[in-house]
Amino acid sequence: ERLRLRQTFEVSITSLLLEQSALMPETPSTEETSVVVEAHALTKVFKDFWGRPKARAVNGIDLTIRRGQVFGLLGPNGSGKSTTVKMLLGLLYPTRGMLKVLGESPRRVDTKRRIGYLPEDSYLYRYLTAAESLDFFGALFGMYPSERAKRSEQLLEMVGLSSARGRPVGEFSKGMARRIGLAQALINDPELVILDEPTAGLDPIGCREVKNLIRLLAERGKTVILCSHLLSDVEDVCDEVAVLYGGQLCAQGSLREMLKIEEKTRIVAPRLEPGQLEQVLATLRSAANAGDIQVDQPSMSLEEFFLDVVRQAREASVETAGAQSGGRIADYLQAELPLGEETRRAELLSALATPELEEEGVGEEADEAAVQEPHIDEEKLEELAGEGARRETPSAVEGKQAGRPTPRSDKQASERLRRMLDEEEPSEDAREE
Repeated sequence: ERLRLRQTFEVSITSLLLEQSALMPETPSTEETSVVVEAHALTKVFKDFWGRPKARAVNGIDLTIRRGQVFGLLGPNGSGKSTTVKMLLGLLYPTRGMLKVLGESPRRVDTKRRIGYLPEDSYLYRYLTAAESLDFFGALFGMYPSERAKRSEQLLEMVGLSSARGRPVGEFSKGMARRIGLAQALINDPELVILDEPTAGLDPIGCREVKNLIRLLAERGKTVILCSHLLSDVEDVCDEVAVLYGGQLCAQGSLREMLKIEEKTRIVAPRLEPGQLEQVLATLRSAANAGDIQVDQPSMSLEEFFLDVVRQAREASVETAGAQSGGRIADYLQAELPLGEETRRAELLSALATPELEEEGVGEEADEAAVQEPHIDEEKLEELAGEGARRETPSAVEGKQAGRPTPRSDKQASERLRRMLDEEEPSEDAREE
């Protein structure tokens, strides 16, 4: 009977294992593993105290964001962008729908370790210095002290705050606070970076550095979600955008395709002489209506003009007490770029590099000034030494100990001060006094 029961048990276990192996999911494909954010019918409804629907912040949106993509999340105030970001971070739970971040639930702690977040307002401890702030956030991720110190130094150089590493962040301007906030969002080398208004408060130089950094992160294979009301910044860096309004997804797709005007063609050519231009216009007029043809000179953007002026000022070694440009990109953020991207990487790194300026006081003049001895007035020195070496009278010592002025002390002090200010040689009587 025991043998029969044992055989039956073994058969049942074998059948169960075979059924489980048949039901096991197949290994995910490369396309599935490349999806970083996946949302279907995502909905968030805020309710009042009695559980009644109060506001439908997000209303059934579908999103698919892939690895190495810069995704722009756009919309007017109150359109549901912040609510969507909070659900991606696991701070809010969806009312309905499915949401996966990095293949898992965004509420898992292990998932949060792989995310970097820069909020719209940088929440930093006022009394911690810049270096201490980065060390604190690195400790939250369980990083070793040596690794925290190395990354903090690289990030401070990258965001241009190496000279302010010992200052409390409570003394920083808004632009400097954004720089240190961006550094703390990258301290854990995240796979997904969510940036909410990253260029708010930054000068045009800082804006360009942040945009170059975003493109470099995407080239490395990281995913960046950008929320911004500065549409020019979004247009410069984003591959794909989604426009929300009233909690609904109104438009989504490739930025290049969405902005393309199919009804018009633009021709860019070198500068033409008047005769050559007339020939080209005659050919175009024969193929299109004369009213549809416009001829003008191309122009650079205001940002390009501003950066060019600043570059020329730096090359001329113009001094400034303001924020400096950041240094090169942090070493640990440069690693593991895909093969064949060396040229693109070199371009981005050169754009982020700070032109080396001559330091003030370097050269032969500074060397001569350093070795130049100060002028010493020997007569004044002897006079002061003689006055200090003279012994005080007992009455004067007793008056000092009692805390009251000695006789004629005020008058003598006034006369001595007047002579020193007028640079007059004191008389023999004054010397004896």
